[in-house]
This record gives sequence, structure tokens and C-alpha cells, in this order.
Amino acid sequence: MKIKVICMGKTNKGFVEEGLRIYLDRMKHYGRFEWLELPDVRNGSKLSHGLLKESEAAEFLKHVERPGLLILMDEKGKTFSSAELAERFVAYQNRAVKCVNLLIGGAYGFSERLSADADEKWSLSRMTFSHQMVRMILAEQLYRSQTIIKGESYHHE
Repeated sequence: MKIKVICMGKTNKGFVEEGLRIYLDRMKHYGRFEWLELPDVRNGSKLSHGLLKESEAAEFLKHVERPGLLILMDEKGKTFSSAELAERFVAYQNRAVKCVNLLIGGAYGFSERLSADADEKWSLSRMTFSHQMVRMILAEQLYRSQTIIKGESYHHE
């Protein structure tokens, strides 16, 4: 099973880039994994929030792998403990899911159309994080879930 994270916009904070580098490098040992940062929509600041979200949705859909699950990182999504997230990935493997596509949206979230097409919505917390921080936290949790699945000592209960 492949895990593919697709983000809108480039990472532009040094400490986030460093954290991402650490966890993305570690993820290489756990199978097929891809991290893709899409460029911001051209002239996006001149668009209404609705049009911007629709333009971002079109860009996201160019990169979503099918067959596969479409999961949006959304502040109103379902939350999991780290162990529950690992169990979720095991369940996807058991269902022979080809690809888990995890999308991190732009500053205004996702379009209604993309939201309606999503198989699931996940949240990292009831708290709000910047889109930059979400990247690093998600990368760490993906790594943690893989170490839990493999029975490695990174995660302590």
C-alpha cells in the first residue's frame, strides 16, 4: 500500500522544513511513501475564497491516485490516537487499499465538491494548527504509526 500526502503550497518555514526532512527520510524504510507539495494557485489572491478552493481542488485531483482512498485533513474530521491511526493503516492493508491519498488544503480549506468526494476526513486535534505545522505533525504521526505497526520502540504507551 502506498501512502501519498499532497499539500497545497510550498513549505516556507525553516524549522518545518527541517522536521519534515527528518520524518520523510525515516518513512523511506516503511514502504511506498510520497510527499508532494503543489504550487499555490496562480493569482489565487485575486480569487474569491470559493473560486480559490475550486481551483485548488482541480489541482489536487490531478495528483490523487485511484483506485485509492481520498482523505482530507480537516479541522472537523475524526481524531485518532496514534495507536488507532496505526490500526487504521493495518485495516487498509487488509482491505488491499492500493493508495491512501492524504490532502492538506490551503488556507481556506477544501471546496464543497472535494469535501463531498472524500472517503474520510481526519483531524490531528480539536486545536487549529497552521498549514505549515500540520505538515510536520502529520509526517511525525505517519512515521509513528509505521513504527507501531512494526513493533518498534519509538512509540511509548
